[in-house]
Amino acid sequence: YRVARIGTQFWMAENLNWAGDDGNLGWCYGNESGNCDVYGRLYDWSMVMGFTTTCNFTLCADQVQSRHQGICPDGWHVPSDAEWTILVNFVGASTAGTQLKAASPQWNGTDAHGFSALPGGRRWSNDFGNVGSDGYWWSATEFNMTDAWLRNMDSINSNVGTYSNGKFSLGFSLRCAQDYAP
Repeated sequence: YRVARIGTQFWMAENLNWAGDDGNLGWCYGNESGNCDVYGRLYDWSMVMGFTTTCNFTLCADQVQSRHQGICPDGWHVPSDAEWTILVNFVGASTAGTQLKAASPQWNGTDAHGFSALPGGRRWSNDFGNVGSDGYWWSATEFNMTDAWLRNMDSINSNVGTYSNGKFSLGFSLRCAQDYAP
């Protein structure tokens, strides 16, 4: 994976595209394998964290470690909501989306920091939507029993949105952050 150093953080400069040892982890947008090559895979929260599916319906904060590896490669981890906040604040919150999105007229991005965010869309139950206009990324931080914090960038706004949403019903992208000592 390509890497972008932004401030004191190191981020993957592309979405994770790991299908697990059996090849069945996550989804390619629209169930088209070529979309995984472009946008990476979409995962529900328990997949990202490497937990059983019961964690999509219960609080599992006691299992979340600092720098929780989840399905990220060795030396990398699922970023917490606080790490996303550090990234957005370093770049400048009001224009972070524009600066972090890949350079593209349709996507309204400049890729000023090499993060190269792409609008990989989302999976909701068995439906897919928003590819080309929205990108969504999980954090390791739970909001409540059924929701976790995520970040969103879209083709219209210049900021990075912060939302909590369904751990069990939604498939979003994952950007891993490199382990480091702040």
